[in-house]
Amino acid sequence: MARLAQEFIARGADLELVGIRKEFPGFTAIENLDLHIPAGEFFALLGPSGCGKTTSLRLVAGLDEPTKGKILIGGKDITATKPHERPVNTVFQSYALFPHMSVLENVAFGLKQRKIEDPMAKAVAALELVELGHLAQRRPQQLSGGQQQRVALARALVNRPSLLLLDEPLGALDLKLRRQMQIELKAIQMEVGLTFLHVTHDQEEAMDMADTVAVMNKGRIEQMGSPEKLYDRPHTVFVSKFLGQSNLFVGEVAESNGSSISINVSGNKITVPTDRAEKHTGTIAVGVRPEKANFHESEPSAQTGVNLIGPGEIIDIRFTGVSNQYLIEIPGIGEVTVFAQNVGKSPVTELGAKVWVSWKVEHSFGLSDLPANSATESISVI
Repeated sequence: MARLAQEFIARGADLELVGIRKEFPGFTAIENLDLHIPAGEFFALLGPSGCGKTTSLRLVAGLDEPTKGKILIGGKDITATKPHERPVNTVFQSYALFPHMSVLENVAFGLKQRKIEDPMAKAVAALELVELGHLAQRRPQQLSGGQQQRVALARALVNRPSLLLLDEPLGALDLKLRRQMQIELKAIQMEVGLTFLHVTHDQEEAMDMADTVAVMNKGRIEQMGSPEKLYDRPHTVFVSKFLGQSNLFVGEVAESNGSSISINVSGNKITVPTDRAEKHTGTIAVGVRPEKANFHESEPSAQTGVNLIGPGEIIDIRFTGVSNQYLIEIPGIGEVTVFAQNVGKSPVTELGAKVWVSWKVEHSFGLSDLPANSATESISVI
C-alpha cells in the first residue's frame, strides 16, 4: 500500500471554524463554535442526534452556509466558496454509487467530469489503495456493503482532497464488518496523511479511530481531547454518560486539602483528587467507571487512598462475554454498577448477596455540573 499511497500523500490541511453559528427557522443548530483540526489528524465529532455535528460537517462541505463565523482550510477562508471549489470530499453512509457503471467507472466519474488528465489510471491507483483493484469491472450491486463503502472511499480519495469528511460512513454495516472497516479506514488515513473529519454517534467507533474526539451537545462542544483523556477524566455529566458508563454520587464537600476533596453521601465519605475535580466547593458530583470498582463479600478494612461504600445487595447480574455486570443497591446511595472481568470464576454469582463496593481514590473524577435531579445517582449508559 505504501507505494500507492504516495499518489495521495501531502495534501492534508488544517481546518479551522471561527465563531460559527447556524440558525434555522425556530431553532439554533450551532452556537459559537470554535474548532481547530491540525493537518493530518483523524478527528471525530461525536454526539447524539440533533447535537449539531452533521450540520457542522455540511457547513465545511459548503452544503449549508453559516449564519455567522468563518471556515478556513489551510489558512484560506472558504466560507463563501462554492462546494465544488473546496478542497473537500465527503463519504456518506449511503454509498451513492451509480448502479449502471462499473466500480472503476464510478471512481473515475468525477475526474472525467472535471477533465482531469489520465482519469482511469488515477482511479485504478485509488482502487488499489483500498484493495479493490481486482473488482474494478464489477457493478456496485455485485459487491458487499463493506466493498461498496471502500469504493465510495476510493472515489473521494481519487480527487486528492485536503480534507475528507465522513458522515456516519459505517452506520449501514453489521458489527463485524464495521469493526473491520474501522481498522482499514484508520490505516488508510495514516498512510495517506489526509485530514479526516469523522461525524458519528457511535462512541466506540470514535474512540477506536480518532486521534482527537470532540463531544458535542446542543450545538456546543462540551469537551475535547484524546479518547483516553475523555474517558478517564470526563468534565460534565453528559460526557460521563455518553462515553461508556458511570456511577455518579452527589454530595456536599465535607473535607478539603491540597490534594483531595471529600463529599458526604448519606454518611459515606467519597474522595476525589483535587486535580481530577472541576469544582472544589459546595455540592458536587463525583464519579467512577464501573470497571474501576470492586465488590467484597465481607467488609474490608479502611485503607488510605481507597473509597469504600456499603453494604449493599446485588439486585441484578448480567453476563456480557468479557465481563459480568453487577447492579448493587446501597441504602442511602442508590444503584451502583460494577464490572467484574470474566476470568473463569465470578466473585459472586447469586442475587441477594450482601457486598461492599470499593475503588481507588485516584480513579474518581469530579464533574462541573450535577445530574438533572441533583441527587445521588448511578448512571449506566451503553
